[in-house]
Formats: sequence, structure tokens, C-alpha cells
Amino acid sequence: MLTKEEKRKYRRHIQLPEIGEAGQLKLKAARVLVVGAGGLGCPVLQYLAAAGVGTLGIVDADVVDESNLHRQILYGPADVGRSKAETAAAVVARLNPLIGTEVHAVRLDMGNVRALVGAYDVVVDGTDNFATRYLLNDACVLLGRPLVSGAIYKFEGQVSVFNFEGGPTYRCLFPVPPGAAEAPNCSATGVLGVLPGVVGTAQATETLKVLLGLGEVLSGRLWLFDALTFATRTLRFARRPEQAALYLGTADPAAYAELCQPVLPTLTAAALRRELAGPAAPLLLDVREPHEYAAGHLSGAVSLPLSQLEARAAEVPATGPVVVYCQGGTRSVRAVALLQEGLGLRNLRSLDGGIQGFGEG
Repeated sequence: MLTKEEKRKYRRHIQLPEIGEAGQLKLKAARVLVVGAGGLGCPVLQYLAAAGVGTLGIVDADVVDESNLHRQILYGPADVGRSKAETAAAVVARLNPLIGTEVHAVRLDMGNVRALVGAYDVVVDGTDNFATRYLLNDACVLLGRPLVSGAIYKFEGQVSVFNFEGGPTYRCLFPVPPGAAEAPNCSATGVLGVLPGVVGTAQATETLKVLLGLGEVLSGRLWLFDALTFATRTLRFARRPEQAALYLGTADPAAYAELCQPVLPTLTAAALRRELAGPAAPLLLDVREPHEYAAGHLSGAVSLPLSQLEARAAEVPATGPVVVYCQGGTRSVRAVALLQEGLGLRNLRSLDGGIQGFGEG
């Protein structure tokens, strides 16, 4: 039953005949996993917490960076350097102490995705990379969980709900994963600060509809938003049996290879600082795009963008310590993997957390 405090807090919900006390009890009993506590995850977490969703799981291995603050509205300047998952959980607890949070300050991968997805009723994807999107889709299909997906790019956003009551999956809409050069994220391209708020709020809306059984869920439909024109479109797409049959265990793991490959050698920011101050400082290789390098880089670093890596791989020395870094640590892992596999180099390490965890020079 709802407590007196809950009845007061959620009175405006309860007044809606479509929700009532029975609907609010559904929200209280619900468990929602939010993967990514960044631009999309912040508004999703705020609104689901305020709505009274009983348990919110938060998955994010990153720390707050100053460049996040213009769009990731759960954080402030004092939070820079702190865990996103832990900080978001603390803010959400202050917003609504009547709900619970579960912090997963980890990188979603093949080793933990089943346990994480299986422990919740609905999964909300607020990530910014295709490998995780395919991995989440395949886990949700395997475990029968709806997936509320959102994505943003510069001034445009999109939302859909996959694997809902036999509806299409993410692979039905996007059967072929894009290449690395075709899949830029916010750190590489930039994004209008308010855009994640619009898209994340739409994701929160769809999540509540799924939990409450309200309205027409965005299953088999892709909602598109253009902030520059304020135009919206909704595209319909069908379930593809051959794609919907793909899930963890049957899908080609190449779609999320970077999440299931063997652990590559890394080092922490503190370890790199010590090595840079020592007698045998490593060569620093910046694999971000040229405009990112120009905006700020570690002293002495050589620019070799990931998009040019295959063509310029011969420029990477085969001897002596080399530390590869990017903005947050994802592209550098991919670069190390490519160089290890393509050239057999074993003198490379990836900077854990990237330049955002080190401090720009």
C-alpha cells in the first residue's frame, strides 16, 4: 500500500484516472536500470525518481568532467572528478528519499551485462557508443526486457522502445553496426546543451508508459527531433525475424567487440604522472580528432587520430613505452587493440579514464 507521505507526494499522479493508486503502486514496485548517467541519463533519473519509480539502478564507470556540466544537469563544479554513478545516486536520493538507488560504477561488458539487465524490469539506454547499444539490445532480447533507447547528435535526437511485447529490436532498425569512423560521440562532435534534456525526458515518458501500460508506446516507431527547426517526425519500422532472433549467444559479437575482447594493458592517471616525472617517460599518443587535440592536450603528446590510425600505423614506434589516450578512455582502448592485432605491438598502454581523468595540459 502507499503510505500517507506517498499519497501526498504523488497526489497529482493519483488524481489521473489512468494512473490512480494502482498505477502508483506499480511504479513503487518497479525496478529500472539506467545505463549511462550522462546527458540523457540525468533527466531520465530525475523524472523517474520524481515519479516514484521504486528502485533505480545506475550504471556508469566515468567521473564528472568540467565539459559535462553544460548538459549533465545532476552535477555541479564541486562534483568534477567524482564518480557519476555515485554522485547521481546521491542527488536522486535528495530529490526523492522515498525511492531506492543501486549504484553500479562499472563499465558494462560481457561479464556483467546479464546480471545487471536481469535484475531490473526495464532498461533505459543513455549511452553514447554503438558497442554498448548492441550489447544491451542482445541482453534485453535474451532476458525479455524492454529497452528504452535514446541518442543525440549535435542538434538532433531520437527515441524508440525496443523488444516491447514482441515488437522490433534494436537490430531490426540498425542491423549493421557502423564503423568506428562513422560513430562519433559528443566528446568528438559537440552537442547542444539542452538537447539531452528533451530526448532524456522523452525516454522517461516512454519508460513510465511501459511500466503503467499507458498510451501507445514507441515500439516499431522512431521519434526524431531537430532542435534547430523544432520539427519532429515519427518513422515506422517493422520487426525483422532474422534480426530479432539475434541475442547474446546467437549474435556475432563483432558488434560489441571492444566490450568482450581480452582486457588490454592500461594505467591510471596517477601512474602516468609518476612515469612522466621519472627518467624514462613514455611517448604520449593522442588519438582524438585534431580539433580536440588543438583545444587541449597533454604536454609533448603526438596527435594521431583514431580515424587515421590504420593509414598511419607505421608512425607508432615498436619499442619503448607508449601511452595512448583519448577523452574518456574508450577510443584509446580501441586504438591499442587495433595496433596489437594489426602490428603485433606490445609496448602500448591505454590511459584509464582518458584526458578527462588526468587534466588537460
